[in-house]
Amino acid sequence: MHSLFVHGMGRTPLSGLPLLWHLRRGGMTTSTFGYLASIESFARIKQRLVVAIGKAAARGDYVVVGHSLGGVLLRAALNELPAEVAPPRHVFLLGSPVGAARLAQRFSRNPIFRLLTGDCGQVLASPLRMAEVGRVCTPTTSIAGVRGVMHKRGPFGGEPNDAVVSVSEVSAEWIADAVRLPVVHTLLPASKIVAQVILARAAQHAVRADAVRAT
Repeated sequence: MHSLFVHGMGRTPLSGLPLLWHLRRGGMTTSTFGYLASIESFARIKQRLVVAIGKAAARGDYVVVGHSLGGVLLRAALNELPAEVAPPRHVFLLGSPVGAARLAQRFSRNPIFRLLTGDCGQVLASPLRMAEVGRVCTPTTSIAGVRGVMHKRGPFGGEPNDAVVSVSEVSAEWIADAVRLPVVHTLLPASKIVAQVILARAAQHAVRADAVRAT
């Protein structure tokens, strides 16, 4: 099984190195996709990601892993895959908002935020543009951190969160598999526990595939 990792806003593919190391130790091959949110439009990054997913699909069975904005980009790209490109076996969203993100909305007019996050930051802040990204039909696991500060006067109103997004922001009725871990947002791609969840789900797909071939 191959794994394609897409990093979050303001990060680089290097942020996923601890996670990818654990996945490789578990028997997976890995690759990464990088982008610069400050200078690339959401649409341009999505187009490049479609190509990267196509390359991953050409290798055989694969899964995709997106941290934060990376998960949003993955959903957008997967919904525009050419018909000849096989979809992934599983989608893993690490602290990735499904609708407009509260913090992005709060800072959407801030000039520094706009400079650093570009068009992607505006996507995260827009209920309409986030709705346009859409759901994915591939089996999906949402992995959320719950080690943020839970204070009623905080930005999340006392709701469990990872210090960047709340549990409700990464949840949706079409996501049947939800995992909650005591990890902060930034460290999700560095967590051994996250890797264990991914490896366990991937192993389940491998067992099903072997059973189908045996029949």
